[in-house]
Amino acid sequence: MDQLSGVSSTWLWLDGRSLLLFTLVVLVTAEYLRARRPSGFPPGPWPFPLVGNMFSLDPSNVHGDMTKLAEKYGKVYSLKMGPLWSVVLNGLSAVQEGLAEGDYANGRPDFAIHSDVLPELGIVFSNGHSWKQQRRFALITLKYFGVGKKSLESSILEEFIHASKEIASHEGKPFKPNVLMRNAVSNIICALVFGHRFEYSNEKFQKMLTLLDNGTRIEASIWAQMYNAFPVLMRRLPGPHRTLQGIYGEILDLIKTEVDQHREDFNPSEPRDFIDCYLNEMEKHQGKRDDEADAGFNEDNLLMCSFDLFGAGTETTSTTLLWAFLYMAKYPEIQAKVQAEVGRVIGPSRQPSMKDRANMPYTDAVIHEVQRIGNIVPLSLPHITSRDVQLGGYTIPKGVTIIPNLTSVLFDKNEWETPDTFNPGHFLNEEGKFVKPAAFIPFSAGKRLCLGENLARMELFLFFSSFMQRFSWSMPAGVEPLLKPRFGITLSPEPYEICAISR
Repeated sequence: MDQLSGVSSTWLWLDGRSLLLFTLVVLVTAEYLRARRPSGFPPGPWPFPLVGNMFSLDPSNVHGDMTKLAEKYGKVYSLKMGPLWSVVLNGLSAVQEGLAEGDYANGRPDFAIHSDVLPELGIVFSNGHSWKQQRRFALITLKYFGVGKKSLESSILEEFIHASKEIASHEGKPFKPNVLMRNAVSNIICALVFGHRFEYSNEKFQKMLTLLDNGTRIEASIWAQMYNAFPVLMRRLPGPHRTLQGIYGEILDLIKTEVDQHREDFNPSEPRDFIDCYLNEMEKHQGKRDDEADAGFNEDNLLMCSFDLFGAGTETTSTTLLWAFLYMAKYPEIQAKVQAEVGRVIGPSRQPSMKDRANMPYTDAVIHEVQRIGNIVPLSLPHITSRDVQLGGYTIPKGVTIIPNLTSVLFDKNEWETPDTFNPGHFLNEEGKFVKPAAFIPFSAGKRLCLGENLARMELFLFFSSFMQRFSWSMPAGVEPLLKPRFGITLSPEPYEICAISR
């Protein structure tokens, strides 16, 4: 009897071990099959089980690692981020083929980190008919209020006066320009969207800017990537990804207070800003049941469009100016040439005008070189294929995320004479005239091209030339400019101190 019991226990142990081994083999086989690239799919590094290539990239240098992978796997290669496949485009021709020459990658992926708190609305992450209508409306409205026209110049130059007074108050002593530049640049888009600028001491304004800065850094973190890859699990775990969702919610709440105030004194015949125009558009579409109703002109979309404009209109231009100050301090000889040109064309007291840009090729070249080497949005924003397509000789199935690696274009040694060196000559011909190479695409390409490009160009030229006219920039004694970026959705300098001496 004892022998039978022992034999039975042995069989049970063996059966349990066999079942465990069998289960393990099945799981490994399933994961192998899932990790295997489809036929005709771009090559790439072999993904680890479950997490794929997510932890193979340096979280502080994702764009750099992606550019290096192109040297091994080619201009078009694939990565597996958790269970999701992505295709990375490298180099000008691949990015143009993927974005500019086709209509199959105009959509945005549905990322859980967004959709769990933000509806698929607005301009940046919406898709289809609604996206086309919202983007078109935003472009028309911004143009109506002066974007790309001389009428907006006075607002930008007035904001410079506020910022310059703040800078001059430091009397040439070290100060931190980070918050100040966000204040000044953000006030331009705030005037267009909300109808007014904010005092720099305004608590609501500062809260919105702080939330935005924190959000852009968290959104590019490994936590956000994990959330998008494993939403069911990450919804139940604490971490910075939960903070990001709270940030979005708070910004939308603050924007809603602006919308509520607009409703109180709204005059349809005299729209003051983007919000007023949108409220007008909402009334026009109210009750409609056709394609116009599908355009989504409602309050939720108004909040999201305002959110998108506020964020995009604040972060990239202010970051570019922060890089510009650092590079002027790093290369005083270049700063001196800019100031000489400003003095020759504009003089010491007259404010700059966009008409001056044509006569200031060196200053224009410096601004463009700051944008290039600053590489503000290194991976653009992700796209998604709307159908099976042929790209770079490979077959990309529908629903695959497309990552345009702008870093690989802006630092391509075949496109730029000295890609890793700050060199305004990249934008000057032999006669010293300004030229813009085809590989200069900091605003991305295709139909999803940044809609704020014209506004950014105005702001950068007027702000930069005004700051160079009024101040000389240098680092505090014994301090070298730190040119290593802080990784996020944008590449921004680490917070720094600088000296601005009145001229």
